[in-house]
Order: sequence, then structure tokens, then C-alpha cells
Amino acid sequence: MKPRGPLMIEHRLIEKMLGDAKRQADIIGRQDQIDPILIDTVVDFIRTYADRAHHGKEEDIMFKDLAAKSMNPADEKVMHELVDEHIFARKIVADLVQAKMDYIAGKRDAFKTIKEKLDTLVEFYPAHIAKENQLFFPNTEKYLSAKEQEDMLLNFQEFYSNMIHEKYKSVVTSLIR
Repeated sequence: MKPRGPLMIEHRLIEKMLGDAKRQADIIGRQDQIDPILIDTVVDFIRTYADRAHHGKEEDIMFKDLAAKSMNPADEKVMHELVDEHIFARKIVADLVQAKMDYIAGKRDAFKTIKEKLDTLVEFYPAHIAKENQLFFPNTEKYLSAKEQEDMLLNFQEFYSNMIHEKYKSVVTSLIR
């Protein structure tokens, strides 16, 4: 398997979650209430799975390895665009969290912001995923030898393992305090 394989598999799960987020945003648009736990679930998924795990592997492993290569300007430009898009997604999620807190605090106008931010995420990710799957990932393979691709896959697995331990060590530490 090439490094793009696990990343593209992760994209399928992200797309499924976004499909549910779209259904929830549509429901929010028809009702006058929001389930804060649902928002927490979407936020946790995007922050932990889509950003920390998936984008983390891209930025901390793939992009770092590629930055050490002589990439053509077009591929390098796309890589920087992807990082900027990851930053954009983090900002939208932070805005969603703030809007949920405002909603819980009784600010009814936060309702509109929550729907807006969910809609933005649902609209953003498909184009981002398509850019990675169809353009960037296939182009990156020309910069990496078979051995480098194999090492990258091993680094992806180690990254996951470390991330899981880090997350749950943090959970336990916060409970003990």
C-alpha cells in the first residue's frame, strides 16, 4: 500500500461524518433548537480524527518529508494551500465551539452561527478531499522512493499509536485532578 492509501480510507470516514453533519444542519434549519451533545460529537470527531490524526499525519510526516525534496513549484504551492485549508478548518471548528457555548449561555443568535459553521464544514471538506485525492497525493509519489513510502506508512502507524496514548493519558490526568 502507498501512503495515500490510508489517508484516502480516512477520507471516507470523514465524508460519512460530514454527511451526518449535513443532515443535522438541515434539521437545525427546520427546528428552533440544537443538541449541544451532537455539536460536541461533531467537534470531537473533526478535532481528533480529521485534524489531529489525519491532518497530523499529513503535516507532521508527509509534508515534512516532501519539504525536504525538490518539489516542482505547482506541487509545493498545493501543499501550502492544503496547510492553509487545515488552518481554515481549525478556525471554523473553534468558531463552532464558541457558538455552541453562546447558545448554551442563552444567546439565541448563536443558533444561526452554529448552522452556518456546520454548513461551512460540510461545503469545505469535499473540495479539500478531492484536491488531496485527485491532485496532491498522486503527484507526491514521484518524489518518494519505494523505501521512503514504506517508511512513511510505518511512521503513520507509529503516529496513531502515540496519539492514542497521548489523548487518553490526558483524559486520565484531567480526571485525577
